[in-house]
Amino acid sequence: MSTLRETAARLPGPDELRSHLRALAVLDATIGDEPQYCCYGFHADWGPGEEAALMDNGSGDDFSVVFTPSGVLIRGFDHESRMSPYATDDEEVWPGVIDEVPAVLRPLLDEPAFREEDIDVPRVTTCLWRTSDDTQWRTGSAIDFPPGVEDPDGSAYLFRLLTDRSPEAVQSYFEDYYERPVPLDAIRHVLAGRPLTPEITTALAP
Repeated sequence: MSTLRETAARLPGPDELRSHLRALAVLDATIGDEPQYCCYGFHADWGPGEEAALMDNGSGDDFSVVFTPSGVLIRGFDHESRMSPYATDDEEVWPGVIDEVPAVLRPLLDEPAFREEDIDVPRVTTCLWRTSDDTQWRTGSAIDFPPGVEDPDGSAYLFRLLTDRSPEAVQSYFEDYYERPVPLDAIRHVLAGRPLTPEITTALAP
């Protein structure tokens, strides 16, 4: 079984995570033929002093990473997870997933963009956080994961490009999604935080 606890151990610090998520958004926007089909986005003006990286695969799965002066909150939703509010009898968040989110980050879960219209709970199956004075990522300590499921909360699937940040993994994802070759050197260029050049842009979007 793979859960968010394994994910937490493989995530980088907030600064590296922010840079990586920005690079994924740049790659998606450059490789993609139509903006509405891009999965990854980055919003530098999400709120006062806040930035947000968003992923939405268009098939019901999504995640958000919100960066604030108080810390970072990662929220993910796998629509097929048995831990989805829609899969529970009372349509509530799975016990333990968000119960221990610190008060300074808790309001981020109330963002309307992260809630369903028909049930008044956050759209979440997996959640991690890290306050500004912390040195590691935290998760709920008392989550009773459903048995017999390899990825019960969807964290391994949702965050696969955050835990494996190699150029090869990123290349494989975009080639699979857009069904065409994507040059590895151009992927490396963007992941390294270098600015787009006409040559790199043409290589990514011939």
